[in-house]
Amino acid sequence: MHPNTPSLKSFIPVDPSSDFPIQNLPFGIFSTRQSPELRVGVAIGDWVLDLAQLEKIGLLTPGNESVFNQPALNDFIALGQSVWRSTRAQISLLLREDHARLRDDASLRTSALIPMHEAIMHLPIAVSGYTDFYSSKEHATNVGSMFRDPANALLPNWLHLPVGYNGRASSVVVSGTDIRRPLGQVKPPSAEQPHFAACAKLDFELETAFIVGANTALGEQVSVNHAEDLMFGMVLLNDWSARDIQQWEYVPLGPFNAKTFATSISPWVVTMEALEPFRLPGPTQEPEPLPYLRQSGDHSFDIQLSVELHTAECEQTTTICNTNYRAMYWSMAQQLAHHTISGCNVRVGDLMASGTISGTQPDSFGSLLELSWNGQRPVTLIDGQTKRSFLEDGDVVTLRGACVGAHYRCGFGTVSGRVLPALTRG
Repeated sequence: MHPNTPSLKSFIPVDPSSDFPIQNLPFGIFSTRQSPELRVGVAIGDWVLDLAQLEKIGLLTPGNESVFNQPALNDFIALGQSVWRSTRAQISLLLREDHARLRDDASLRTSALIPMHEAIMHLPIAVSGYTDFYSSKEHATNVGSMFRDPANALLPNWLHLPVGYNGRASSVVVSGTDIRRPLGQVKPPSAEQPHFAACAKLDFELETAFIVGANTALGEQVSVNHAEDLMFGMVLLNDWSARDIQQWEYVPLGPFNAKTFATSISPWVVTMEALEPFRLPGPTQEPEPLPYLRQSGDHSFDIQLSVELHTAECEQTTTICNTNYRAMYWSMAQQLAHHTISGCNVRVGDLMASGTISGTQPDSFGSLLELSWNGQRPVTLIDGQTKRSFLEDGDVVTLRGACVGAHYRCGFGTVSGRVLPALTRG
């Protein structure tokens, strides 16, 4: 029986509202206080299945050497798509309510199933490279309208190629990591000269990202029709942004220090196979892309996304954004095809982000820059009094994402981070 079969049930009770039913089985890296070594686990309901333990006793053997007793998923991912699928099928079988091997072995269950509240989650991959795209037409239009000409909000190239830039991998962090307010050069429009200061316009960006699952050779181009075969899975991503630093530095080469200080990702990687039932067509692309970017079929996904903000002043958490990945103009396959058309090689563990995901309605904008329209219309939180144009120290931002079907929910969990004050320059 295929792991995505809606009728599958696990012997582990899973609440219908859980992000992690047996049809999901996302991969992550965890440890516990009792066992501090980092290793691979799979989420099932409120539990983590320890794959290193199952590999140790021979119940899972994806490779000739250990790939689950590792501090990152890279070694397992490098084994390729057929191994990803067969391993997920094995895990699904072990967790099924009608399969006795794990269900009826009390000792094995005790050693291999860890309560999720006891698991300490870590960065799921060793990030070999990081690229950030700019693929939401609504977001690009909002930003262009705000800072350029509303009548010509999109730059001439935007409808012809997936705009993106190569970032840095060193400051990609796992959900729960505190984010220090960055310092840098800023120049308000009224000032004649820039000055050095802490960022005053700190923002989040609601994004997803896919993880590359294969190495390519320098000079090799990945076909748009083959690109999805090279994708292991997806995570939620918050690309923290310093808007005032960005405004001064981004011309002519794009953002630098405005983005380098931190990018947060969710700890659980949802496989592309688990997302298959939630495929749907993307937006119509006009003008038609050049031949190397043309694709047919369903290449978008119905992923419901939201952003929550919690502040010291407002006791209740406020949902300030609800949107959906399905609106993304450029697909992940087009992004990867364009990334490699020059001959740029990719590697296992490369992280490629979608860019801010915004919808058409004001409450579906995926950044405070848009939600507050660069501070002109501050966002009022649920208490009716607290307002935000940009993030303040102590604020906690939490991104959520899930595919919600008729029979089960396939979720990503959350990615969150708390803003800490800037360090004084020594």
